[in-house]
Amino acid sequence: MYKTKLRKFGAGLLGACALILTASFVTPAIADTGEETGKVTNRPIPRFVSMKASEGNVRRGPSLTHRIDWVFKRRDMPLRITAEHGHWRRVEDRDGMGGWVHYSLLSGTRTVLVEKDMLTLHARPDPNAPVMAALEMGVVARVSECGGEWCLLRSGGFKGWAPKARLWGVRPSETFD
Repeated sequence: MYKTKLRKFGAGLLGACALILTASFVTPAIADTGEETGKVTNRPIPRFVSMKASEGNVRRGPSLTHRIDWVFKRRDMPLRITAEHGHWRRVEDRDGMGGWVHYSLLSGTRTVLVEKDMLTLHARPDPNAPVMAALEMGVVARVSECGGEWCLLRSGGFKGWAPKARLWGVRPSETFD
């Protein structure tokens, strides 16, 4: 999971990735129960957050004395918190790459990464509803609501419902509004 080289993401398909998660934010109510909770925040582990900062160092361990393995460069990039230690959160991106970041670089704002090219956003959570827009693979969109199989997304001035199965940044059984 941890690389020994510093890795900087360019502006490719996924854009410059930014990792950083916060524990001192308000997260939407989560319907799932019976999960492990973080010893610092008492919030579910794993959970999704997004990058608050446009750039953040990802370290090998939970302190400033640990080596920087990655620099993630993408504001609002969804990340999964997998552990907590003091003011530090261990995070990973869609590819499973990550490390430790300071919680101040993270936000509770929910975002997702589109995993299907030309994903259509519908006016209602129904595949037969009118199409409002289409998003390219790798687009980061804000999530305002998720139900059984659909999530309400906002991106590029467009708003619509997309199938949860085509998104990275929400669990299949997760619901919130």
